[in-house]
Amino acid sequence: MDFRTLMAPAAETAARIVQGVPAGRLDAPTPCPDWDVRALINHMTFWAAPAETAARKERPPAAEEEGHDYTEDGDWAALYTERARRMAEAWSDPAAWEGETSLTGNPQGMPAPVIGGMMLGECVLHGWDLAVATGQDTAAIPGELVEAAYEQLKPMAEMGRQYGAFGEEAKVPEDAPLLDRLLGLSGRDPHWKP
Repeated sequence: MDFRTLMAPAAETAARIVQGVPAGRLDAPTPCPDWDVRALINHMTFWAAPAETAARKERPPAAEEEGHDYTEDGDWAALYTERARRMAEAWSDPAAWEGETSLTGNPQGMPAPVIGGMMLGECVLHGWDLAVATGQDTAAIPGELVEAAYEQLKPMAEMGRQYGAFGEEAKVPEDAPLLDRLLGLSGRDPHWKP
């Protein structure tokens, strides 16, 4: 599967969902136990910038710190959309997927395809998180993005659990829809409700 060609649709899907978040729902809970909608938007907005520089094999921007509240800075949906599009554009370059890179600027990075795949998975999974938390249609996440996120996550899920990126796998029937299996693999309950 060519993740490179799927980065733009993944970023656009996540951006559309962020744009659909009502300002009055920023304090609503999400499937991510420690984050409300505001914290999840802030997380996505923050990491889109280092993901762009990681694709370009550059150091991440130093001006911001994780934990900044972008929802206090004006049009946070437009800011996320801009950053997500720049990230996707950077990852559309075949050179972005070669060698190693880092989201943090650490000289000892990871294989670029791993980081690119992680960012695609972030768009899909966090897009779903925001959609379900704010009453948006989760069926609008295209099937090819779900398939790509599942393919990327399957070999890395246990490592992600060790680093606290995912919760314990939620049991999902093997014949369940692929989106449900992706969510279960990432530690999410596919039937979560706010």
